[in-house]
Amino acid sequence: MNFARIAVIYYSATGNVHRLASAVAEGAAGAGAEVRLRRVAELAPDYAIDMNPAWRTHLEEARRTVEEASPADLAWADGFALGSPTRFGSVSAQLKQFIDQTGPLWVAGELSDKAATAFTSAINRHGGQESTLLALHNVFCHWGSVIVPPGYTDPLLFPAGGNPYGTSFVSGVQGIRPSAETLAAARYQGRRLAEVASHLSAFRSARLAK
Repeated sequence: MNFARIAVIYYSATGNVHRLASAVAEGAAGAGAEVRLRRVAELAPDYAIDMNPAWRTHLEEARRTVEEASPADLAWADGFALGSPTRFGSVSAQLKQFIDQTGPLWVAGELSDKAATAFTSAINRHGGQESTLLALHNVFCHWGSVIVPPGYTDPLLFPAGGNPYGTSFVSGVQGIRPSAETLAAARYQGRRLAEVASHLSAFRSARLAK
């Protein structure tokens, strides 16, 4: 069996998206994938970060424990999961800035025919989770990637909210930290991504061998 290489790349301010990213990575690794868990660079000024102690605490912890992402991680991967908190119904500036660095890979076709999925978090039930996930799907379409949504492919997705576009955590409804059900959905999403990426990797290898 061909095992995939998966890059889980995310931005998290206070840690909720980090927890989802870690669960996605665990799910992919459980499917046999080689996984890189990477955070994108923080762009916010110190005065803004220091207004929220949880933001500062998580940032310092992440800098110690998680490597910073680079476009090379996408080039390396057979599949990738991108995660961001919802910011006014869309992707955070930090993750968008990382995406905007991928032009050379896009031009070279390095991101096409690779599996891609997305996950997010917001405070409110109608705070823009789906629009954020679909914004990331738009990026995947431009890259020529193959979108791998969780859909309704496993009953465990329903206790986590049943979002077919990607795992989403609603902190104002589901609690201050992602629940066991939400983390289970994220692990499932990572496993599904790795399995699809494995098949796509075999397809690309066979095509290049012709």
